[in-house]
Amino acid sequence: MKRPQSKGPQGPSQRQLRAGELVRHALVEIFREEEINDPALAGVSVTVTEVRVNPDLRHATVFVEPLGGEHADEVVKALNKHSKFVRGHLGRMIDMRFTPDLHFRHDESFNEAARMAKLFDDPRVRQDLTPQPPSDSWKDED
Repeated sequence: MKRPQSKGPQGPSQRQLRAGELVRHALVEIFREEEINDPALAGVSVTVTEVRVNPDLRHATVFVEPLGGEHADEVVKALNKHSKFVRGHLGRMIDMRFTPDLHFRHDESFNEAARMAKLFDDPRVRQDLTPQPPSDSWKDED
């Protein structure tokens, strides 16, 4: 019997999620142990927040955030410049048939979270979020 095919958007498979986490953990170790000779990366601590792997496991998008969020564009540019070096170290650390090509991107979720927190701190929004005492206006006064 054939499986019914869903027509909606599908998320990543378990295989992609496992491979992404494997790559993420290995990249954290590489960034912790290896010295990448680039002025934009000197003394910068990089957080790897997520790795999304394509279904064929040959390409990976790595979302990174420099500590403090400063100079993110320069850091991402430098990481993309040295992606082959990082991929070489990654290939020795993970047990996969193919070592994925790495494409680094800045993780915008931290900026979005800060923007949302700022919105919630607005007094006009805060008044809508605080519970109001129940009103007795619905009762008829006879």
